[in-house]
Amino acid sequence: LEAQRLGLESYASDLNPVAVTINKAMIEIPPRFAGRAPVGPIPAGERQARLHEDWSGAKGLAEDVRRYGAWMRAEAEKRIGHLYPQVEITAEIVKERPDLKPLLGQKLTVIAWLWARTVKSPNPAFSHVDVPLASTFILSKKGGSEAYVTPIVTGDKYSFEVKSGKPPEDAKNGTKLARGANFQCVLSKSPIEPKYIKAQGMAGQIGQRMIAIVAEGVRGRIYLSPLPEHELAADQAAPDWIPSVAFTKNSRHMTPWAYGISSFADLFTKRQLTAMNVYSELVNEAVTKAREDAQSANYPGSSAGEYASAIGVYLAVFLSRMINLNNAMCSWRSDPAKQHVGHMFARQAIPMIWDFAEANPIGGSAGSFNKTFDFVPKIF
Repeated sequence: LEAQRLGLESYASDLNPVAVTINKAMIEIPPRFAGRAPVGPIPAGERQARLHEDWSGAKGLAEDVRRYGAWMRAEAEKRIGHLYPQVEITAEIVKERPDLKPLLGQKLTVIAWLWARTVKSPNPAFSHVDVPLASTFILSKKGGSEAYVTPIVTGDKYSFEVKSGKPPEDAKNGTKLARGANFQCVLSKSPIEPKYIKAQGMAGQIGQRMIAIVAEGVRGRIYLSPLPEHELAADQAAPDWIPSVAFTKNSRHMTPWAYGISSFADLFTKRQLTAMNVYSELVNEAVTKAREDAQSANYPGSSAGEYASAIGVYLAVFLSRMINLNNAMCSWRSDPAKQHVGHMFARQAIPMIWDFAEANPIGGSAGSFNKTFDFVPKIF
């Protein structure tokens, strides 16, 4: 990069294909298309650029990546929008949560759906019930906006209710009894030991259950109890393709395999796989569209195809970043300064996550396509 700043040609190589891609994206591609005006369609709702816009350096390339990203986002909503419903604040919800009365009748965009993994209760009296493995019931630690989940038990059934205000002490640890995979049954309080959970995982008995919904409010996050229609929307997803590559067995850095995570597909929900499939397809479609637009803009010779491929590199890199926030190993960050979905690689490992946050990929917060693309102008 420094040699390039001095006007020198730079060459680099690496054995790692990820490092090669990053080098190409940062060092090789931008100079090849420097000073060129963008060719992509201006996103709907935006005004036409000025006649003599400054497209010096990589500004034109950056703008095209942004434009085709906006096109992908719009197309994705058409194809998978039905899987990511908004939350309508109804009179029934307000009856349970009077603090939401100012929002009555409004439809809120969901930021994330929060889930807890489940296993069959080890207590013989409740062995037919899938009970939650929740490491915490705390949703928000922000002063004045605290929120938490309370399990409501009725016989051999239970539900989750989100409440606002200072949480009780036992909400901090959810159903967790001690460090590691040590939990208790929400119905009987019977301990659930690690070896039992591992056996359930290896038998394919680990499931998941929604414990809360996080939506966008006017001045902050709105935490809501699970809604049947939202669980149904998640269950309707049917991915066309799954990454069936076997998951590595590494007890030190890759612990999910010990709980039945046998392939990389198991790191995602069905809805996440569906969304990532669609976005992956849209990268290829955006490359085709960019090639046609570049040809219409009279790009010389074969450079129209090369330019389209270059845009595809950036779109794929940003999609990769998005996938880091759209998998079932992402936790919910409840600390005051965060309150968003945390990414999988908080460290160089993939630990087992018991309660995870499913981001809304067509929303506007962490994990969404739009939020990911906020980094485009900064990088270029």
